[in-house]
Amino acid sequence: MSEYPQNLLAQLRVVGEVDLSQRATGEPDWWPKDAPRSKRKAAKRLEAIAAELTELQERLFASALHGQLRDSLLLVLQGMDTAGKGGIVRHVMGLFDPQGVDHHAFKAPTDEEQAHDFLWRVQQRLPGPGIIGVFDRSHYEDVLIHRVQKLSSTQQIEARYPKIVDFEHALHERGIHLHKVMLHIGPAEQYARLSERLDREDKHWKYSPADVEDRLLFAEYQRAYELAIERTATVDAPWYVIPADQKWRARLCVAELLLHTLREIDPLWPKADFDVAAERKRLDATK
Repeated sequence: MSEYPQNLLAQLRVVGEVDLSQRATGEPDWWPKDAPRSKRKAAKRLEAIAAELTELQERLFASALHGQLRDSLLLVLQGMDTAGKGGIVRHVMGLFDPQGVDHHAFKAPTDEEQAHDFLWRVQQRLPGPGIIGVFDRSHYEDVLIHRVQKLSSTQQIEARYPKIVDFEHALHERGIHLHKVMLHIGPAEQYARLSERLDREDKHWKYSPADVEDRLLFAEYQRAYELAIERTATVDAPWYVIPADQKWRARLCVAELLLHTLREIDPLWPKADFDVAAERKRLDATK
């Protein structure tokens, strides 16, 4: 019996210390032998699981709508510029019914958001029961970019890690299944993707001069990610470091993670709150 995808998710999940320089951004040597090893085979796998993903999401949404389940799912996507967060949203979350998905991309905080604690704006966007929430960037910017760009003091940043752990534990207690994904892209692949944005007119809108400034600090960002992952990876709120040099591989990993979580929740179709037989008679009488 195949152990895929359980062994894949076990390899992606981070426990304890992490050295990103030792984690592959392309095909890892540990990639399961029974896992798709090409873009074509990954597409076939996504096609094969799409129906199950859709049904599980609909069951989740319907059960919560009828007050028979409180669970929800929150996927946090983090990564360097060009790591593929938008592609995950389009190609993986696109498999779901939009009415059961809440996607939010966090940008630079507004004046109102800056007037509150750093977790406040995230709390406003948490998914309700039955919803799959997706954060494109998140509260982790306050320990990533703030550390690298020195937007906050070291003391302030250090104080945020335990606050994040407590916050995420509270989410777990509320029935929010939280999975944090770092899309791990290598500097060579990032250069290629940034170059493409400059070479193609239809991609100019994706390019920002600030991307080059961040690229010059690539090593500093990797260290900031290592610290954030080590300080906040818990049983209730795990981190997954996903190789992202090949977009198909990253999308496959996220899809398998979502499928595994929805299977664990195992939502049931809600029970009818009316007499089905009686309603059948009433309906048939209208022929």
